[in-house]
Amino acid sequence: MRLVIFGPPGAGKGTQAGLLEQRRGITQVSTGDILRAAMDQETELGRKAKSYIEAGELVPDALVRQLAEQAIADEGYDDFVLDGYPRTEQQAAWLTEFLTAHDTPLNAVVSLDVPDDELVRRLSRRRVHADTGETYHLDHDPPPEDVDDDLIVQRSDDKPETIRNRLNVYRDETAPLASYYEDRGLLVSVDGTGGIEEVFERIVEVLESRAHSA
Repeated sequence: MRLVIFGPPGAGKGTQAGLLEQRRGITQVSTGDILRAAMDQETELGRKAKSYIEAGELVPDALVRQLAEQAIADEGYDDFVLDGYPRTEQQAAWLTEFLTAHDTPLNAVVSLDVPDDELVRRLSRRRVHADTGETYHLDHDPPPEDVDDDLIVQRSDDKPETIRNRLNVYRDETAPLASYYEDRGLLVSVDGTGGIEEVFERIVEVLESRAHSA
């Protein structure tokens, strides 16, 4: 299958994409991971991206597009789930153009729906080890008991007021993708509340339903 999974910060996109890879053999294509790997490996695209990041600038859409398209090509244009791309209607149009050129259109776009209050609660429960940078979650992955409490801190972007600002940006820039893909008959909305396994089962159910009706 060829999938996109999107939703607001904290909706669980990366977690669910990872489960689809582990259990369904659909490779997770995370543009964030690809970008970091390209910079670590010092590829040509990675060096270009690093120059923007070191200058405190956003990596241009055109460069992210190249990274995403190369990752899809590496998977033979099939059996992938895009996590983190597209983020805008422009990127969605580029992706449609790219896949159409290879006769490999998307099968579905999964939108994880989670209320803002729940997203704020989830994200505000994240903590980071001040020395190691290791990330924890007070509910699902608490820090070990032998770690000094004074070293477990909350990042500034995980504070409730900052999270709500991030959600506003998401609504403005990424949420319109729902209309774009709904108009093309690709959007499937999935309730993203509840446990990780519950959400995964819902995703599998809607994907199997689409596959059987195709």
